[in-house]
Amino acid sequence: MEHKPIYPEIRPESLAIPAGETLSSWLNSRIARYETRSLDWHALKFQADFDQKYRRAQMRYIGTGGTGVESDDNVVPAEHFTFSTMVLPAGCEGPLHLHTDAEEVFFVLRGNKLRFIVEHRGERFETLLKERDLFSVPPGVYRGLVNEGLEEALMCVIIGNSKPVTPSYPPEHPLSKIKRPKGAGAG
Repeated sequence: MEHKPIYPEIRPESLAIPAGETLSSWLNSRIARYETRSLDWHALKFQADFDQKYRRAQMRYIGTGGTGVESDDNVVPAEHFTFSTMVLPAGCEGPLHLHTDAEEVFFVLRGNKLRFIVEHRGERFETLLKERDLFSVPPGVYRGLVNEGLEEALMCVIIGNSKPVTPSYPPEHPLSKIKRPKGAGAG
């Protein structure tokens, strides 16, 4: 099967540096340094306010991700995907949620007992991931995770859409009944 790129090929002679930018200033605007990031424990605070088991933090690098955060002036603008890190304390979980418009990839940087759960039309799939494992979850299935380890977990989260639709919960999940505050989401 022949691979056909989704995006048009950009050759050096057709690269368009944004107006008013030099190559150097443009590329510098595409760097997100760790020392300029901070953990955002408020992006999904409405979930933790409902139950502390949903407590987790996001550190954004490219775009705002799928949490429902509307904007962040401290990120590299997303063109084709978002990239963030997530901190998940021991015993906490990311509830089952649905992305309809994007693949979501989790890469575990730290943590040795992360249970990922996927549900689709009555079927349930579970797997345990540990440090340096990766899980690519397609759009259209509910996914969630639980840190069953004794230590805080840290993972990279990549969503294959520059501005993903805010995810939803299964209709029977208690979080589906909670009104989201403006600028917060489920991710």
